[in-house]
Amino acid sequence: MNEHIVKTSLKSYPVYIGEGVIQQLPVFIKEKRASVTKILIITDETVGELYLSAILPLLSNFHVEIMKVPSGEKAKTFEIYYDCLTFALQSKLDRHSLILALGGGAVGDLSGFVAATFMRGIPFIQIPTTILAHDSAVGGKVAINHPEGKNMIGAFYQPEAVIYDTNFLNSLPLHERRSGFAEVIKHSLIEDLSFYQWLKNHISSLDTIRNDEMVDFLTRGIEIKSAIVAEDEREAGIRAYLNFGHTLGHAIEAEMGYGKMTHGEAVLIGMLFALQLSEKYAGLEFDINGLLEWVQKLGYQTEVPGDLSYDRLIERMKGDKKSVGQQIKMVLLNEIGSPILYTFSDEEIMRELNQF
Repeated sequence: MNEHIVKTSLKSYPVYIGEGVIQQLPVFIKEKRASVTKILIITDETVGELYLSAILPLLSNFHVEIMKVPSGEKAKTFEIYYDCLTFALQSKLDRHSLILALGGGAVGDLSGFVAATFMRGIPFIQIPTTILAHDSAVGGKVAINHPEGKNMIGAFYQPEAVIYDTNFLNSLPLHERRSGFAEVIKHSLIEDLSFYQWLKNHISSLDTIRNDEMVDFLTRGIEIKSAIVAEDEREAGIRAYLNFGHTLGHAIEAEMGYGKMTHGEAVLIGMLFALQLSEKYAGLEFDINGLLEWVQKLGYQTEVPGDLSYDRLIERMKGDKKSVGQQIKMVLLNEIGSPILYTFSDEEIMRELNQF
């Protein structure tokens, strides 16, 4: 088992990573939340069928309620958020209750926002079941989507712990492995050239990742993210660098309709676009073709889907959370591990999209 401590200005909390670490759950609750009255597990339909049977015996000494929500981004709507709050109220949760987010990034985002807003905030624990959630489960950004933009309604609200049992990743379909691994690639590009080179040398297929390799790259990704969060918890500065690839990626997701393409696969396209801009505008010297060949072998789509309007994508990008005054701001790289924010005109982005 690996343990990493995330430190922020308001609190610190552990991340446990490895095979079988779900056994830490009842121990942690008894040590840190001995007075818990009820536990609400929020999970999705797919994950619930797979893993509730592994969780519930560990919680036999607690009063447990279960809320199942739709899988994927369909969980992150106002309607499902409202349903979760209604269920929490009807189940008589109180300020000494605890929410467990059992699932991928969407369940974690939704559950964290429910926890942040129910009775002005009750504790929650992240129990990720996807690779993607190594990014979303750490750092305290919780949110739901709006038709006008992804994650636009949310809060900064840190969990009590992250319990990351890699046994729960065994059932992931390939497209979800690609989605999560894209965020691992992102962490390497914005912070650590040697980590990027390690990934490129060790991960040649997403079908056959050894558990020790999985633990290694999940731990390193979490270390990179938590270091940035510790310095800038509320995204007033360098935390924006974690959005590398997300400006175009989020636009693609929104324009296609949430859930039509996974988050990470859209972000991977956004990262390739940002690297193109980085060469031209930020002086990046990097073997983009080598990266391109590697991710194509891993099964990623590397071009903007052909049926999307560039005009519509630009409008979406102008609504990105980093944008100010309808100007498009993107994270670029001066070099691997050295991100910057750069402002573009609509005309520049249109020209670059046509050349992408």
